[in-house]
Amino acid sequence: MAPAPSSPHSRRMIHVSAASSSAVHSSTRLFLDSACRDAIRAYLPAGTFYGVTTNPLILERDQGKCTLEYVSNLRDELAMMPCEELQVQAWGETAKDMHECGLRLADLATDGIRIVVKVPATRQGFEACRLLIHDGVPVTVTAVYNPQQVLAALAVGAEYAAPYLGRMNDAGRDGFGNIVDMQSIVESSDGDTRILVASLRSARELASLAAEGCDTFTFSPAVAEELFTDPLTMTASADFEAAAKRIGG
Repeated sequence: MAPAPSSPHSRRMIHVSAASSSAVHSSTRLFLDSACRDAIRAYLPAGTFYGVTTNPLILERDQGKCTLEYVSNLRDELAMMPCEELQVQAWGETAKDMHECGLRLADLATDGIRIVVKVPATRQGFEACRLLIHDGVPVTVTAVYNPQQVLAALAVGAEYAAPYLGRMNDAGRDGFGNIVDMQSIVESSDGDTRILVASLRSARELASLAAEGCDTFTFSPAVAEELFTDPLTMTASADFEAAAKRIGG
């Protein structure tokens, strides 16, 4: 015998926080590559984004600042959204400078928002990466342009390695092929490093790389918009609403 349907009063009420309601149950992680408050408020409530990524160029473009105060305010903004993680690039010319900056950034983490520190895939960056990981700080090795840099990220224990698809293509390299190779390297290793594909120019690039096994991406608000505004979907949605109005009580 089928169980009797439960009444509204007998159902267990589950309260879900904004952060825990983000897309954390999927192996796929999507990040919004932006520090623009309007873009964050527009796209993160959809629940499809695991977090937000920034770097000094993005902060400059979005009228931000490379200061702890600015990052702290951005973190507070994200705490009101479905968001698990904020990735911020350490600034400084030496490994020591990046390490010290990274520690200060990591101290901004809260129970709701995890901070991941980004460092470039240079010798100084890898040295800072090693020091930060030793201190328990999660790190993304960024500005990755070739598969051998992924090997170095795996060896040092970075949580993410971020290749730049569009910039590789702009430089005449096979960005797609290189990233597929990078993904194969991490899948064949026993490490936990994720390939965080950046510098995407279209949602179609994202889908094509996902078909090759990539599952972690960061992209601009312009690309994010492509996820939600297919013309056929928009037409269907309008048709649904029109029908609802025609037959509504």
